[in-house]
Amino acid sequence: MLRDNLRQRTLIERAYRKAIGEARSEIIIANAYFLPGARLRKGLIHAAQRGIRVRLLLQGRYEYFMQYHAARPVYGALLAAGVEIHEYAPSFLHAKVAVIDSQWATVGSSNLDPLSLLLAREANVVIDDAVFAADLRERLDVAMRTHGRQLDP
Repeated sequence: MLRDNLRQRTLIERAYRKAIGEARSEIIIANAYFLPGARLRKGLIHAAQRGIRVRLLLQGRYEYFMQYHAARPVYGALLAAGVEIHEYAPSFLHAKVAVIDSQWATVGSSNLDPLSLLLAREANVVIDDAVFAADLRERLDVAMRTHGRQLDP
């Protein structure tokens, strides 16, 4: 999937929203810069309210003061809905991946923030494969358990 400023402006975001909306059991997203727009936020909140386990692995250190602190107000509504947020702090996090229901996965250059979703040229690959998704899920789970600090709502 490509994101450009001409014909494919919303392709990556739509793929995320569709997968989140169709999730049946679990959503895991790891992003360096996480400041999703209203529709993505609502999708994650609705998923958590439907009983889907939603876990985010996000930047625990900041490279850019403004981006790090701009994301903080978004956390409250997500945490209140039951979304788990884990901050990765051993080093800078540059992951831009997601796994949904251990079947759908995406890996690419796009964060879920305004720069990636509105301005930058980005590319993600979507993989519909249980073996790949299960392996990526396990790696993210280990990162959250061993290197993540779960935020307390």
